[in-house]
Amino acid sequence: MLDNRTARHTMFGLLYFAQGAILSYFTALNALYLLSYDLTMSQVGIFSAVALTPFVLKILLGMLSDKVNLLGKGHRKPYIIIGLLIQAGCLVLVPLIHPGDSFGLLTFVAFVLMTGMALYDTCTDGLALDTTPPEDEGTVQGIMVGGRALGVVIISAALGLLAQLVNWTVAFWTLGAITLLPLVLVVRVREPARSTERSFDWGAFRAFGRKRVIALALLGALYSLIINGTNEIVNPFLEDRFGIDYLIAGLYTAVWGLGVVLGGVTGGRLTDRVGHRRAAMGALVISLAAILALVLVINPAMAWPLVFIFGLAFGYYETVYFATAMDVTDPRIAASMFAILMAVANIGIGVGFAVTGQLVDAIGYRWTFVGLGLLNLLALPLLPLIFRGDGKHIE
Repeated sequence: MLDNRTARHTMFGLLYFAQGAILSYFTALNALYLLSYDLTMSQVGIFSAVALTPFVLKILLGMLSDKVNLLGKGHRKPYIIIGLLIQAGCLVLVPLIHPGDSFGLLTFVAFVLMTGMALYDTCTDGLALDTTPPEDEGTVQGIMVGGRALGVVIISAALGLLAQLVNWTVAFWTLGAITLLPLVLVVRVREPARSTERSFDWGAFRAFGRKRVIALALLGALYSLIINGTNEIVNPFLEDRFGIDYLIAGLYTAVWGLGVVLGGVTGGRLTDRVGHRRAAMGALVISLAAILALVLVINPAMAWPLVFIFGLAFGYYETVYFATAMDVTDPRIAASMFAILMAVANIGIGVGFAVTGQLVDAIGYRWTFVGLGLLNLLALPLLPLIFRGDGKHIE
């Protein structure tokens, strides 16, 4: 493993920064790029759905890395390198394929690209699980959450500008170069030898029958529903209330992203200091307060600090959940178990998007914020099931 703790943290941050860079393109610019070639929104939807399918396969990829020491080079490092190279290679190919003339080929390349991302994402989590001491879990997860958010903030602004001032080819190849940045540190990783106790064991999946793990999975789905559902309607609320344009909406998103970075980094360190139970309770309270505060926005100026605070709560809550999920995973199936817990959280995101939209149509934006904020209280009965003792770590 990297001997220098700072270098190790930097590696995890860069790996998630590379992921955030690609996610920023898919969330902010992909539709605009495809529509510029006269594709329909239906085709854009099909493209996005197919491209994101590999994240459903993360559980299988996690099992693969847990079980197979690839060519004797390790359970994580070779997969991370392969994933990064696949992503970078596909980004070189993308601008060479005309979306209108070769839509099917471009969609396939996007699927392969996102498979590469899902592979190195899953194995990065596995590497963190394998090598991070309990007292450093919060810090590492905070760096990951912050790195991904920083990638979204920086790239969403810079990539569009680059595409407009130069061309899309340079924009995509820049993403490819960013993808390769973590390799400088990944190649220096020395994975620790696996003991017999950490060897892959199908029986370890029985952990999902434990009340503590079930409660943690429910918390993941609940928090994801709340914070992602809220995030989905912040800009539409501001547009509906104050008529903000796309530029201002993008700036609000950037401010939110900076809040996520700060919430992730500081929240991770705080989790290591005060323990998981107290950090989780803090995340619940901060999320409740930050979401309810959005109801108080009566002019665009008030939105800037409140959107930043919501971003901070978003990053902090994610970090606490990810760190707690690290603590509960069985080392024999570390990547698989973590991927499953993340998959349950992703279900919460999907439900949150659907429910939030219906609530806005039924009761309006402000009451939807109130309802989402109060949903945090449903986490209270779950916390005693997840934590016991001093709550410093899962027992």
